Amino acid sequence: MASALLEIENMEVAFMLGNKAYPALQQISFKVGEKETVGIVGESGCGKSLTSLSVMGLLPETAAITKGGMTLDGKPLASGSAQEWSGVRGKLVSMIFQNPMSALNPLMPVGKQIAEMTRTHLGVSKQEGKRLALDMMGRVGLSRVDRLYDDYPHQLSGGMMQRIMIAMALVCSPKLLIADEPTTALDVTIQAQILDLLRDMNRELGTAILFISHDLGVIREVCDRVIVMYAGYIVEDAPVGDILERPKHPYTAGLLQALPSVGKRGRPLYTIPGRVPPLADRGTGCPFAGRCPSATDLCEAVAPELTETSPDHRVRCHLYADGGRAV
Repeated sequence: MASALLEIENMEVAFMLGNKAYPALQQISFKVGEKETVGIVGESGCGKSLTSLSVMGLLPETAAITKGGMTLDGKPLASGSAQEWSGVRGKLVSMIFQNPMSALNPLMPVGKQIAEMTRTHLGVSKQEGKRLALDMMGRVGLSRVDRLYDDYPHQLSGGMMQRIMIAMALVCSPKLLIADEPTTALDVTIQAQILDLLRDMNRELGTAILFISHDLGVIREVCDRVIVMYAGYIVEDAPVGDILERPKHPYTAGLLQALPSVGKRGRPLYTIPGRVPPLADRGTGCPFAGRCPSATDLCEAVAPELTETSPDHRVRCHLYADGGRAV
C-alpha cells in the first residue's frame, strides 16, 4: 500500500443514552493510502456512516470518540477544535452524501455553492471562484455549465445533482474524498456513470477515496481494498480480489452469497438469518455469533481479535485465531 494518508488507530465511538455509554464503534483500526480507493461495506447499523462522520468531525451531539484517534496527512484529527476542523473539511477531506437534494442549499444556485467552497477554503476572489467552479463542473461531465451555474437544485435531475456534489467536494483538491453511498438514490444507468466518474477523478486528481456502501457489487467496481464491518467492528479487511474470491469471515461469505447473479435466476436469493443487534443488546462475545453457522460456545463468550492471516488480509474470527481453516 502507498504511504498512509488517513490512519485510524484503535478508535472507539460511543453514544450517551441517559447516564450510560453505548459503544457503537469498537477497535477500529485501518489505513487509507495516498491515491487508494478503500470500500467499507456492511448492513445498515454496522457503523459504516458513523466511521465516515468520525473522520469528518461531524458526529451527533450524543456521540463522542472515547478512545484512540486518527491522523490525516500527518495531522491529528480527533482532538481538533471547531476552528481546526473548519480548516480540514473541504480542503483536506470532503464528503459526498447519499442524498444530494437534502445536502444542497435549495435557495442558492448550484454553481454559486461550488464557488463558495473555493472562497471559503482557498481565499480566492469572486471571479476566480466562479472560474474554478465552472472548470470543475465541466470536469465532472456536466454540459452547458455557464447556464447551469445559475440553476437551482430543483431544476436538476438526480444524476446532475450528484455530479454537482462531486464537483463541490473536489473543487478545493482535497487529499481524501469520502463517498457515503453516493449512488443509492440513482437508477442503474446513472449509477454506473457516477462510479465511472469517481474512478476517473481518482486517476486524474490522485484523490484517495473512502467509499461507503451496503452493496458488495458496487464496491467491486470501484475499490482496491475492502473493509467489512459488522455491529461496530471491522470483521475483515483485504484486497477486493481476496474478499470476492476467498472470503474468510462467515459474515463476508454470507454477504457474497446474497449477491444476485445470472446463475441464481429463478431461485430465491440467500438472506443471512437474523438482524444486526441494536446497541443495547450487544454483548461481550463475537457480535456475529447469533447469526453465524460456525459459532461455538467460545464465540458466545469471547470477542475475537482482528488477526492478520497474510500481509494484506485481516479477519476477526476465532476460526483464524491460530491460523485456522478457511470458512
